[in-house]
Amino acid sequence: MYITGSAVASDTIDLAQRKSLTELKATQIASKKALEQAGVEISDIKVAEVHDCFSIAEIMAMEDLGFCPKGEGGKFIAGKNTKLGGKCPVNTSGGLKACGHPVGATGVKQIIEITEQLRKNAGTRQVKDANIGLAHNVGGTGATVVVHVLQNYE
Repeated sequence: MYITGSAVASDTIDLAQRKSLTELKATQIASKKALEQAGVEISDIKVAEVHDCFSIAEIMAMEDLGFCPKGEGGKFIAGKNTKLGGKCPVNTSGGLKACGHPVGATGVKQIIEITEQLRKNAGTRQVKDANIGLAHNVGGTGATVVVHVLQNYE
């Protein structure tokens, strides 16, 4: 198991200072950097854990990470692309809310789930052919975002 891409980005914590309330610029920046560092494209990601502290947060994450175009996150998720067996299963662990959203520990939980997926140890949650995963974690009101790309070369 290797962390092949890791990036952190920040934005203003003051929502009034942001250009848009429907995106997290820090997610866009961190994602781009982590994917470049790992030498992969978003389309190469087989499984992802995203920061879904609210329902809208998962929709925004799908758009900001680049899994779908801006404004199409809701349709992308409703189209079952993020379910087990979909284009890119997301939050196979149940997501932050299903795991109690332990602030400060959510990133660790995400890395553990991606690692279990890449090791093929996820049981009934297992994503077929998962060899590249992404973990996306948000701090504050989106002022800080960390994205990791993990790969299994076996």
